[in-house]
Amino acid sequence: MEIFLLIIRLSLAAIFFLAGIGKFLDLKGSEKAVKDFGVPEMLSKPVSIALPVLEISIALSLLFIETSWFGAIGAILLLFVFIGGMLYQLKLGNTPDCHCFGQIHSEPISIKSLIRNGIFAFLGIFLVFSGQTNQGLNIFNTGFDYFGKTDFMQIIIGLAIVVLLAAIVYFLKQISHQQVQILRRIEVLEIISSEGKSVERENVGHPQDGLPVGAPAPDFVLPDVNGNNVAFEHLLARAKPFLFFFVSPNCNPCNALLPEIQAWQKDLGEKFEFVFISSGKAKENTEKFGEVAGKILLQKEREISEVFGAIWTPTVLLVNSDGTIGSRNAAGDKAIRELIEMIKTESADKDLFYIANGESDERRKSKIGEKIPQFNIEDIKGSMIGAGDFQGGKTLVAFWSLGCPHCKNMIEDLREWEKIKAQGDPNLILFSDGEPEAHKTLELNAPVILDKDYKISEEFGMSGTPSAVLVNENGEFISETAIGAQQIWALLGKKK
Repeated sequence: MEIFLLIIRLSLAAIFFLAGIGKFLDLKGSEKAVKDFGVPEMLSKPVSIALPVLEISIALSLLFIETSWFGAIGAILLLFVFIGGMLYQLKLGNTPDCHCFGQIHSEPISIKSLIRNGIFAFLGIFLVFSGQTNQGLNIFNTGFDYFGKTDFMQIIIGLAIVVLLAAIVYFLKQISHQQVQILRRIEVLEIISSEGKSVERENVGHPQDGLPVGAPAPDFVLPDVNGNNVAFEHLLARAKPFLFFFVSPNCNPCNALLPEIQAWQKDLGEKFEFVFISSGKAKENTEKFGEVAGKILLQKEREISEVFGAIWTPTVLLVNSDGTIGSRNAAGDKAIRELIEMIKTESADKDLFYIANGESDERRKSKIGEKIPQFNIEDIKGSMIGAGDFQGGKTLVAFWSLGCPHCKNMIEDLREWEKIKAQGDPNLILFSDGEPEAHKTLELNAPVILDKDYKISEEFGMSGTPSAVLVNENGEFISETAIGAQQIWALLGKKK
């Protein structure tokens, strides 16, 4: 029993110590939290300082058997204050941030918060009812002999310390995770503000990464804040282009952009549908974005953001009324404002928009709307292929090389796609270089054209291998150049 009481004391001491230290590391956040819980503004600062002092004092008192009983009473009273404040706010329909562990860990109050504090309070009550003189083993009495074995006592103390260290490591990991998120935001700011200069980062995607302009947007089904499932095809039925806003209820830049979003809706609301793709609870999203007209759809984590390549918040993407991608991802307030201004300058009579935002990459310079180059050349089977062969449907023009390992990795999937492609899927024409016999082993039904020195390919906007571009039935470019297997499959509406 004495060992059990010791473990309870050490556990509560660790919890209150981490809570106090966490609040000291973020006193501004603590001050805001106590305000949100209804503490008058004139008292919020002193209360935000007194609270962590009290928590650390309770933690220290729990370490000594002489003061542990009083520390347990203080812990119970403080926890009951927390529980009462949470219940009151929940009754009012509010979910303020509890700021329970300050900078280490913080989240909006919920039933989970109440249960957690209730468990801590129960442990404190157990200590109090055990009696003032029965608070467990004294960890500072190294001469104590339990069952005649001082080694046993040392083992128990060691285990208790391991538990305490494990708790500290867990919360340090939470700090590390938050710091990673901060660093990622710093990196995106550097990338956005680099003004064309090269900024190298490992394992960090560029904010404009995403689906190529002209590719079909992927299908999805998401619930809205009212719990109704909304499919992408339901949105397309509105026959209007969309502005997808990838946001988060915890995103401060998103919050700062809300007044401008409201102004954009007044200017563009009749022409464009505004759709917010967020995460988290319906209530917190309604509170954050509810004043902004538009549909709010909720993903579980970031599954839809990842499909669209919207790895940062806020990010805005233009999608046309026919379901094709109309712009690259605009990440950050500066890029979003630039995209909106470009949209405003486009003709109001247009049904399809292809906005060349972020066009600093010459390799992907868009030829959308231009006619394909005139050519007439024999494929490896001896058939003449020219610009006239693009009539009758969309065509994916791909650029290849047998010496390219990424190209070789696509072959089997391409063969499989040719077998199962549905009516209306694009045709395929492959430009490559090398010897005819080597290309016959590809076993593709599509025409394979050997373009020495890639003279024709360059006129198509070829940019390394593998790359591809979509052409419509009128022989016009309808996408930018897609670079790499993943973006090529995106042009076909597939995910690989």
